[in-house]
Amino acid sequence: MIDRSQIQDLIGAGGGVLRLEPCWVPRSFMHPGRRLRLHPDDLYAFGAHRGGINERWFSSTTNADNGPGTPADEGLSYVRPPTGQRLLLKAVVDAAGDLLLGAETMEREKGWNLLCKFFDNMGPIPHHMHQRDEHARQVGRRGKPEAYYFPPQYNPTDNNFPCTFMGLEPGTTKAQVRRCLENWNRGDNGITNLSRAYRLERGSGWQIDPGILHAPGSLLTYEPQVNSDVFAMFQSEVEGRITPWELLVKDVPPDHQQDLDYIIDMLDWDANVNPRFGECNRYWPKPVKPFAESEPDGYREQWVTYGTRWYSAKELTVLPQRTVTVSDAAAYGLILTQGHGTFGGLPVSTPAMIRFGETTEDELFVTADAAANGVRIENRSESDPLVVLKHFGPGNPAAPER
Repeated sequence: MIDRSQIQDLIGAGGGVLRLEPCWVPRSFMHPGRRLRLHPDDLYAFGAHRGGINERWFSSTTNADNGPGTPADEGLSYVRPPTGQRLLLKAVVDAAGDLLLGAETMEREKGWNLLCKFFDNMGPIPHHMHQRDEHARQVGRRGKPEAYYFPPQYNPTDNNFPCTFMGLEPGTTKAQVRRCLENWNRGDNGITNLSRAYRLERGSGWQIDPGILHAPGSLLTYEPQVNSDVFAMFQSEVEGRITPWELLVKDVPPDHQQDLDYIIDMLDWDANVNPRFGECNRYWPKPVKPFAESEPDGYREQWVTYGTRWYSAKELTVLPQRTVTVSDAAAYGLILTQGHGTFGGLPVSTPAMIRFGETTEDELFVTADAAANGVRIENRSESDPLVVLKHFGPGNPAAPER
């Protein structure tokens, strides 16, 4: 049992900055993309029956929903104190969330309501959607919007299919989607024939609201999202791999798991057939201030996820051999994508390769008080920038509108 004084000591020891251990998540129906910097021998560290590791979760207080045989702590991040035993971040937030998130945020949100990850697949995954709140509540869960950003540092290769089918072609009818579901056991049910694929671009992003179909392509994706693991797969075959019906109805009430009308009604129909889909859902980075103003001070900072009430994210670049102090309006988790130095007094470095079970110096959590006071960041390289992705939970007052 963690007590409040223990958490106060932990926060004080790091000046409000906590070091986190890597959190790896396998998926039995995926094909690892091999860009997470996890050692090739460790891609199936959970066992081949569990599937390959193609996700790394950040600052997570959310259990992975991977079915029978899933360890109790799968998907949960651990805090690594300077001394003593590691602690679940979820336990720390449950015991004293106001010390991490601020009293107002903890009162409003009741926790760290964010799941953020790197998603890394060799090819495309099935056309699927994440339920809206009204449908997720029927199975005791939350609806799930998610955002994408494609960090160049983690995308040295395109892998097999760097395009994502999103939504449905304008003019598509519900009867056409119904026929796809009726043809589930005939191999490829043809759902992507009703969709449109968009080429993915490094350094850009997308916002995918609940109820929108999408079949993520093969660029490694940085994904801030609501802390829920609900989904429904609408595509029966991808690259010769069969998708079981159970993955369509995983988060559908038992009495509706053969009800095609109910399943189709889970889709946000207007959002899927929006003729301006790309214009409405594609996001480009938005500088916090013009780079011409910030670069003389040693850094660049841009919003890469914004315009939603659910979450936001920034990319911070500290120039070589520069030291900056950067403040933020809310607590955040972070992952380094390039460089080395110090962050709030803690050594940080971007790994070239990680062995399963080893700790790293590339992931941290910054409390609300430390963020507001400003964190001192030093880039100790003579040539490389120090690049950080920062993920914020709901209600960051500084996050811009679309």
